[in-house]
Amino acid sequence: MTTRTFAATKVPSVLATFWVVKLLTTGIGETGSDYLGTVSIPLAAAIGVGGFAVALWTQLRADRYHPVRYWTTVLAVAVFGTMIADGPHVVLGTPYWVDSLVYLVLLGAVLAWWRRNEGTISVHSITTARRERFYWGVVLLTFGLGTALGDAAAVDAGLGFVWSILVFGVAILVPWGLRRAGLNPTVAFWSAYVMTRPLGASVADWLGRGTRDGGVGWGTGPVTLAGLALFAGLVTFLALTHRDVDSAVDRAVDRETGDAGASGTPVDDTPRDAVPQR
Repeated sequence: MTTRTFAATKVPSVLATFWVVKLLTTGIGETGSDYLGTVSIPLAAAIGVGGFAVALWTQLRADRYHPVRYWTTVLAVAVFGTMIADGPHVVLGTPYWVDSLVYLVLLGAVLAWWRRNEGTISVHSITTARRERFYWGVVLLTFGLGTALGDAAAVDAGLGFVWSILVFGVAILVPWGLRRAGLNPTVAFWSAYVMTRPLGASVADWLGRGTRDGGVGWGTGPVTLAGLALFAGLVTFLALTHRDVDSAVDRAVDRETGDAGASGTPVDDTPRDAVPQR
């Protein structure tokens, strides 16, 4: 089965700006979804589902990476991911820790499927349409898992927002430390990626929720608007400077460190179909 190939990877280079913008999308997704729910449930559903569908369709049709298009899609996934994570708890009454386990199993299954089909799950290898579809499926599940984890810590475990921020703030540093100690870079990346969701959402909830709920009391609407302003500014900066365009050096480093499979053998990130260079 043939698949479209791209001249370069369709995801940004994983620099400091990547993590900052990613954290912003998680916070906006959390408070934005909560705010829309207070205005109108049908409106929240229309924006969440419709925005996700349109943004993802636009991203998948494109042949190259662009910061505005890519990060708008991540933001849409953040809003939609909050809804699919909260849905089972609200509708079925399942504890958040149960939802977390379900999403963890689903995430592991999709990652294994992606790995088996493509030989790598590295973000530096998103150079075919098939790999990109796997990528966005995994991104959606990380948002669902991260949202459920954050709520499980704050609500089920009774930690509240401040302690949740501290716990997930430390947790997101663990993969970085293990990476320096020799952990596979791809495993480290996806582990940290999952942690961005509960960390960003906990910060946003702390700022937006009322003092009776353990928050600062700024309100979900103002926090969402402030997050959107910062998000727009950073994405515009990236679009103008192209600082986050993935480079051949990034891909070479990723191949050198190796994306080891079950056998422990490093796997080349180069797509099986020949990809022309820019």
